[in-house]
Amino acid sequence: MKILIVEDEHLIANALKKGLEQEHYTADLAFDGEKGFDLASSGDYDLILLDLMLPKMNGFEVCNQLRQQQIHTPILMLTAKGQVEDKIKGLNNGADDYLTKPFAFEELLARIRALTRRPQKSASEIITIGDLSLNLSTYEVIRQGKQINLSSKEYSLLECLMRHANKILNKDQLIQHVWSYESDILPNTVEVYIRNLRQKIDQPFKTKLIKTIRGFGYKISE
Repeated sequence: MKILIVEDEHLIANALKKGLEQEHYTADLAFDGEKGFDLASSGDYDLILLDLMLPKMNGFEVCNQLRQQQIHTPILMLTAKGQVEDKIKGLNNGADDYLTKPFAFEELLARIRALTRRPQKSASEIITIGDLSLNLSTYEVIRQGKQINLSSKEYSLLECLMRHANKILNKDQLIQHVWSYESDILPNTVEVYIRNLRQKIDQPFKTKLIKTIRGFGYKISE
C-alpha cells in the first residue's frame, strides 16, 4: 500500500515515513502544498496524509483542488489545530478524516486501516488467490497451511499483485506501487524481486500463481 505524506515539518514527516515503512507501507514525502498536490495528482496513492498548515498551498486548498479534479484518494488531515471549525472546514473541502497533533502512532495506523479498508474484504483483512492468502493486518503470507517469510519489499510486491489479481502490471506500474518515487530503481530490480517471490511462493508448490506475460509484465492468478 502506498501513502503520500504532505507535511512541512521535516522531523515529523521523516518519522512518519520511517514508522509507516516499518509497518510495510510505501511512503512518499512532500514538504509543501504545491509539491503535495502535484504528486497526489499524478501519483498512484492509496491514501494521503495531509497537514493543514503548509507553505505555498494549505491543506484545505490541496484537498479542495484534488476533489475538483475528481481524485478521490482517501485524505486524512493532520493538524495542530483542534477547533471544531477547522474540522468542519476540512471535511467540507473533501477530507475523509481528521487527526489532531499530537497523536499516538497506533491511532494513526488504525485510522489508515479504516480509511483504506475495502468493502469486499473480510473483517480479518485477508486477500486470497487460490491456496495463497495474505493477511493485511498481521502481514502473514500462507500457502497450503505453510507460512512464507518475505522481506518488506517482497511483501509489498506480492500485495500489489494480489490487489490487482488477474490484471497484468508492467514494471513501471510495479515500481510506482512498491517503491518511493525518489528511489533509484531500475527495471531489472523488479525482475530480481519477482524471481525471489517465485522461489518462495511458487517453486515449493505444484501450481504456479505468478505469471510472466512476455512483452507486457506480470500478473498473479489461479
